[in-house]
Amino acid sequence: MNQVVETILNHRSVRNFKNQALDREQIEVIVKSAQAASTSSFIQAYSIIGVTDQNKKDKLAEIAGNQAYVAANGHFFVFCADLHRHKVIAELEGTDLDDSIESTEKFMVALIDAALAAQNAAVAAESMGLGICYIGGIRNDLEAVKEVLKTPDHVIPLFGMAVGYPDQETDLKPRLPLEHVYMENEYQQDRALFEKQLDDYNAVTSQYYRERTGGKREDTWTGQMAKMLGRKSRMYMKGFVEKQNLNKK
Repeated sequence: MNQVVETILNHRSVRNFKNQALDREQIEVIVKSAQAASTSSFIQAYSIIGVTDQNKKDKLAEIAGNQAYVAANGHFFVFCADLHRHKVIAELEGTDLDDSIESTEKFMVALIDAALAAQNAAVAAESMGLGICYIGGIRNDLEAVKEVLKTPDHVIPLFGMAVGYPDQETDLKPRLPLEHVYMENEYQQDRALFEKQLDDYNAVTSQYYRERTGGKREDTWTGQMAKMLGRKSRMYMKGFVEKQNLNKK
């Protein structure tokens, strides 16, 4: 196993950071690593906003549910699906690209491009001894995020990434078993086997929480998911995306 694979397999979220900012070289390496990710048809339909203004970080932390590590970290990145530059391209090239830019397909391309870039950035940061935490909470109020970051139409801030020097030791959270996630040739639809794999994983996650909390928690994964998905959240999203002139066709 090489160091790249070891870095990937050792990933865990870090939510407490030392009071030490990343330097310019570190930031540029992380962003260049993000840019090296695959991109559909060379579209490069994403942008990354680095937030250094403390007032803006504090506001984003509030939007994200008062998550302190959004405000206190080495650097805060926001990854955006971005087809604004392609709207500009249409004007520069004297053509109408609205049907394509506003399509569901290109919206999916932008989401995928941004996610691929972000994961490259995460691996790069962790390979440098830094810790990271993805922040989906900024989607609690994207109108407010849009105001903070001054994003134009055809741009959707998708998630943040807090990066910095870890100030805590965190446990490696167990993932679903490989055989439940990886299938060959077709989707595995043996319901009995499917449920057994989930039951086995529930036992693993319960043990993880018991050990982590000294017996105060013993959540199952299926129980967590049923509770979380049972709460409607961010139901404004479809309207917001369409208001940005994306995913309309």
